[in-house]
Amino acid sequence: MNRTALTFIALLFPLIGICQQTERDSIRVFYLGGQSNMDGFGKNAELPDSITSNLNNVWIFHGNPAPDGDETGGLGIWTKLLPGHGWEFSSDGKEKKLSDFFGVELSFAKKLQEYYPNEKIAIIKYSRGGTSIDSLAAGRYGSWEPDFKGKNGINQYDHFLRTVDMAMDVNDIDNNGVEDYFIPSGIIWMQGESDALREEIAFRYYGNLKRLMDLVRAALHKDDLPIVIGKISDSGNNKTGKMYKYGELVQYAQEKFARKEQNVTIVRSTQQYNYYDAWHYDSNGYIDLGEKFADAIYLLNKK
Repeated sequence: MNRTALTFIALLFPLIGICQQTERDSIRVFYLGGQSNMDGFGKNAELPDSITSNLNNVWIFHGNPAPDGDETGGLGIWTKLLPGHGWEFSSDGKEKKLSDFFGVELSFAKKLQEYYPNEKIAIIKYSRGGTSIDSLAAGRYGSWEPDFKGKNGINQYDHFLRTVDMAMDVNDIDNNGVEDYFIPSGIIWMQGESDALREEIAFRYYGNLKRLMDLVRAALHKDDLPIVIGKISDSGNNKTGKMYKYGELVQYAQEKFARKEQNVTIVRSTQQYNYYDAWHYDSNGYIDLGEKFADAIYLLNKK
């Protein structure tokens, strides 16, 4: 072998090493947050096979839902997406405990696979039933108000931050030996019922929502990250005919947020769903809502 060939090989080996070191998997990541209708009360036993099959390229990090002050809040692990990430799901940061319920995540991911074939999809989920974005409505469920002291100085926003930090700190979520590169691709927010019970709190919903969504975008390192809001609805399943006395004020604030803010849209199909109980949609509702969220976030990203 001549000297020129040897020189070329000597120069090539370092370049090969650099290429190997910089090989990365690009993974689209979506955040799902809110209160109980984001948790999900769909029944796993009622899931069609078409929703649960072939989710091989989808992973989820589901932060442990916990009250304010609970030090287990936000703990989780990356795993392949399966049914059971609904109400009563839990994790201690080492293992997860799937429940008998599902939320929007399954049909959301399934629909996204149609839009992004052959791409890897990651979902970060933290939600907790009954929570408010106003500290005066925290009650026993907790509040997302960033400055709220909560219990022991820990609130729902802190649990959210812990979820995101833990999820994004993992550099190989599928354990394939290749570093992952996260592409933040959207925020899905389904919440507001707890803020619709008192007039003064409902009036503040727009300002509270704008501030919180700005901070959620910042936590995901993208100031114009697309946001899809799920419009709250009311089953009317009590003596007064309204579960949420000031629900219209929160609905107006949600519509205002979607209209005024950049890269935001709203899903209104919730008005048509049947209910599992007085507060939560049935299985078909969660399946449809997940698909509608996927349609909406895809269109925002496409813009």
